[in-house]
Amino acid sequence: MKKLLLLFVGIAFTFTAKAQTEDKKWNVGLHTGVTQYSGDLGRDWYETDNTMYGFGGLSVSRNLGKLFDVSVLLSKGTIGYHNGTTPGFKSDFNAASVNLRFNIVAPEYIVRPYVFAGVGAILFDNQLNFHQEKYDFMLPTTGAGLNIRLTPLIMFNLQETFMFSNHDGRDGIDNAEGKMNKKDSYVTHMVGLTFNMGNSIDTDQDGVSDKKDTCPDTPTGVVVDKNGCPVDTDGDGVADYLDNCLNIKGSQLLNGCPDSDNDGVEDSKDQCPNQAGTAVLFGCPDADKDGVADKDDQCANTKVGTKVDSKGCPMDSDNDGVTDDMDRCPDVAGVVALKGCPDTDGDGIVDLDDKCPKEKGTALNNGCPEITKADIVKITYIGSKLFFENNSDKLKVASLSQLDALIEILNRYPGATLTIEGHTDSVGADDFNMTLSQKRSDSVREYLIGKGIEASRLKAVGFGETKPVATNNTSLGKAKNRRVELKTNY
Repeated sequence: MKKLLLLFVGIAFTFTAKAQTEDKKWNVGLHTGVTQYSGDLGRDWYETDNTMYGFGGLSVSRNLGKLFDVSVLLSKGTIGYHNGTTPGFKSDFNAASVNLRFNIVAPEYIVRPYVFAGVGAILFDNQLNFHQEKYDFMLPTTGAGLNIRLTPLIMFNLQETFMFSNHDGRDGIDNAEGKMNKKDSYVTHMVGLTFNMGNSIDTDQDGVSDKKDTCPDTPTGVVVDKNGCPVDTDGDGVADYLDNCLNIKGSQLLNGCPDSDNDGVEDSKDQCPNQAGTAVLFGCPDADKDGVADKDDQCANTKVGTKVDSKGCPMDSDNDGVTDDMDRCPDVAGVVALKGCPDTDGDGIVDLDDKCPKEKGTALNNGCPEITKADIVKITYIGSKLFFENNSDKLKVASLSQLDALIEILNRYPGATLTIEGHTDSVGADDFNMTLSQKRSDSVREYLIGKGIEASRLKAVGFGETKPVATNNTSLGKAKNRRVELKTNY
């Protein structure tokens, strides 16, 4: 029995030494109250006009779960009975008990009633004298109480404890005959303050310990609920500190703001909140996809891809009455009939296609004037005065002045083209004559190109001896067949 009582005391000191843990599971209390007796001499329980003696106590408890905890109570005081008429008794005591406590409501409540049961021992002596006749076991101890939270750390405690002794002789009379219901028993009425101990870990410093915090990474300073998660006032899934529309349920994609038409533009910024549109047009639709919202589009059926002005109508950059999508010359004011292109010389051929934009011409001549008959005759004559070295494509010096005169004519008619035909007599092999005629016509072409005539205007062809203009049986006929012919074309 001495060992059992020492064990109780040891447990108490152990709990005190380990009173602080990371989850604030420990609680230490200071108590005071009065004791009352019930036994062979009489019953004082809840009788205010009979004997009451005081005591003081120290409690240590540890939380075991949401509703359970275990508690050790060490107490010291006086117990006895005296009614003024019959003999009584009075004895000092030291007591210890271990109790399992059931809390009726969860820790979140300010007022928490509880019931408990356990075992204990009581030593009837001023000194800690552990002779067997000095102590009794309390089997069981039971009772009920109330904890009232004053602050997160301080609780006000009220408790009633019933202790049933294993002996019946502390009052001087032992007549229980082993029956439990006849043995002495005691009740304590206790009041006190208890203190929650330990430093709970709260990584995100939101006031909710990590053990209870279901959102342990909440930014510092954010208001949280009892689970440690950021408050979401409007219940739209976006925490208040991220919600741009705090009191209106909205979209998570838009930081908590509503989007009635689901076009990705929040209603407060949507100029067409009831019609799905695009962010570029502030939530308004654009049926013809021209970049102008339908509400502002004065030409709502513009062809897709057409450049438009601020009113949604096709652009007319040069203000000539022809829209850019129809205007062949969108950067130069022109004539409507000519698809917006200018015609400087007024010959009905737009400058873009007119090879002689400053001279009236004909469509047949690409906008250039027709070559006069006199110039055509002169070109033919020049062709007849072109001569080459014998069996060579090298022009004779006398031919060069003729070609210079040809160049002057060609420069007057920039739209004209020229075909240069080379011919030979029948003397020599056919292949040789064909090659020679081609080289001679090429020689004339190269000379003209070298003097600035565009290559695209010149064509050189060799016919060899295939197109004689006279008989090759005479010297005169052969001379006529060795020739260059110049033919103008439009």
